[in-house]
Amino acid sequence: MIIRLAQKTDMERILDIYNYEVLNSTASFDIKPKALDDRLEWFEKHTGRHPVIVAEVNEKAVGYASLSPYREKEGYAATVELSVYVSAHYRGYGIGKALMEEILKMARENGEIHTVISVITGGNEISVKLHESFGFVHCGTIKEAGRKFGKYLDIENYQLMV
Repeated sequence: MIIRLAQKTDMERILDIYNYEVLNSTASFDIKPKALDDRLEWFEKHTGRHPVIVAEVNEKAVGYASLSPYREKEGYAATVELSVYVSAHYRGYGIGKALMEEILKMARENGEIHTVISVITGGNEISVKLHESFGFVHCGTIKEAGRKFGKYLDIENYQLMV
C-alpha cells in the first residue's frame, strides 16, 4: 500500500468510493450521488492546509482522507474537518488507520492548523474507535441533526488538538 497526495486522475475512484457511501450508509448525509464535476470542484479547493491523500493498492485508489475548512468564516481558519473513506472491499486491512496517521502528520506539520474536527454519525462505532485510537476526544452530540433512510440521526463531534 502507498499513501500519497491525491491527483486529479484519482477523482473517479474517489467519486466511486464516496458515492457508494452516499447510497449505502449514513457515513455521509448526502442523499444523491455526486457527479464527477462536483468532485473535481471539491478537489480544486483542497490545497495548502487542506490536502487530499489516497491509499493506493495495485495502482488503484482504495481509500482517501481529506482536511477541509471547518467553516468558511476567517476565525475558523486554524480548524479543519477530517474525512476518511475506504472502499467497502478494502476495509479491515488497516487502510483507514494508515490514512489517518498520514493526514494527521500533515496537519501537525502544517503549522497553521490548531485543531482537527471529525463529525461522525451516531452509531458508527468503528469510526469512533479509530478516532479515539489517535487521541480524538468526544466534544458533543447534536441530536437528530440529519435525516437519511427515513430516520433522524445524531452526529458525534470529535476533536484533536494538534
